[in-house]
Amino acid sequence: MTNLSNPARLSAGQRIGSFAAAAIFGLLLVTGASTAQAQTRTGAYYTATLSEAPAATRTVSGGLVWNCAGTACTAPRGTSRPAIVCARLVRELGPITAFSAGGSALAAADIERCNANAR
Repeated sequence: MTNLSNPARLSAGQRIGSFAAAAIFGLLLVTGASTAQAQTRTGAYYTATLSEAPAATRTVSGGLVWNCAGTACTAPRGTSRPAIVCARLVRELGPITAFSAGGSALAAADIERCNANAR
């Protein structure tokens, strides 16, 4: 019976096997974390409803890639405040009727301000 609790008593093959197992486990942890971060970055954080459907289904506005289906558009989370993201989108695609960031919808007065500030 081999004593696995004392690394000095492990054979070379056992040490290599232990190192390989630790390396694979570490790689799986890093890969899993990277995948979760990528999904967070690419998920829809902003949603907007445009007054009119845009000509293109994909638009870049303020560094964010907006994907639109009809008048409904979505984009991943950016680094700017929602009011700025909203104004940039309106400048690029025209007036909006609804806008939300992280599930929080802008109030009607904020949407009016967004449409006005973008002109």
